[in-house]
Amino acid sequence: MLTKITIATRESRLALWQAHFVKSELERIYPNLRVELLGMTTRGDQILDQSLSKIGGKGLFVKELEAAMLSGEADLAVHSLKDVPMTLPDGFDLTCVMAREDARDAFISNDYAQLDALPAGAVVGTSSLRRAAQIQSRFPHLQIASLRGNLDTRLRKLDEGQYAGIILAAAGVKRLGLGERIRSLIDFDDALPAAGQGALGIEILSARSDVAQLLAPLSDAATTLCTQAERAVSRALGGSCQMPLAAHAVMAADGGMFLRAHLSLPDGSKILKAQAQGAHPESLAAQVVNDLYLQGAQSILDALGILAPQ
Repeated sequence: MLTKITIATRESRLALWQAHFVKSELERIYPNLRVELLGMTTRGDQILDQSLSKIGGKGLFVKELEAAMLSGEADLAVHSLKDVPMTLPDGFDLTCVMAREDARDAFISNDYAQLDALPAGAVVGTSSLRRAAQIQSRFPHLQIASLRGNLDTRLRKLDEGQYAGIILAAAGVKRLGLGERIRSLIDFDDALPAAGQGALGIEILSARSDVAQLLAPLSDAATTLCTQAERAVSRALGGSCQMPLAAHAVMAADGGMFLRAHLSLPDGSKILKAQAQGAHPESLAAQVVNDLYLQGAQSILDALGILAPQ
């Protein structure tokens, strides 16, 4: 059994909370294990004046952490699962997915209780093409503006009056003890989340079976299955930050899963919706993806300039 491990983490307050949470869970299960953190700044944290879709996507938040594992400086990395690329580099595994927090999007504002209370022309901040498309579809009278930076930075920009409201993942806001800032939670019927939203994923080197064994007690079976289905939808469509794609699965009463997905044009003028129920994540995702293609998904992929995997 390992006696010491090192967790690579981004240095934002939320990322550090996530890493400390994993550290405390490991130390609770293994009282003799020493767990250290290696804080790092990623390219995604450094470039804040451009949207993720223009600078390389979610992989910018994980590459430096992967390099630390390859060099032996770290044994594992903790990620918000929605920020993890759908296909990992050779030699890496997403070995553990922990129990999910609230997967919904949250509306935060100092002046308005919910999105539908915003007046025409009000500015809504979001860094997500998915959220922007869903908002534009429901509220074409609102103005969408880019919102980058860590959670504290985004809240500061709201408080400075740059936005009438902003949309954030509820999970991160709650994890930092800022739930009182949430004015309303957006129902799944109105806005599906990104694949994996609300869940923590732990990445390791594929060869590190010793670390995988150590992490096994942290894995949550239901969240693992649901997020596998969600990520399979995104992977099949070539999902990235350039694609307004949402996918969310929940366990059904019969022990299977209920999966929904939305694929949009960035301006929200066209949103395709599909759903399916079944037992196996990959086959369930395939059903949903096939339905999206039958509805015209290829035209959206063509408009986005995205070549889906064959």
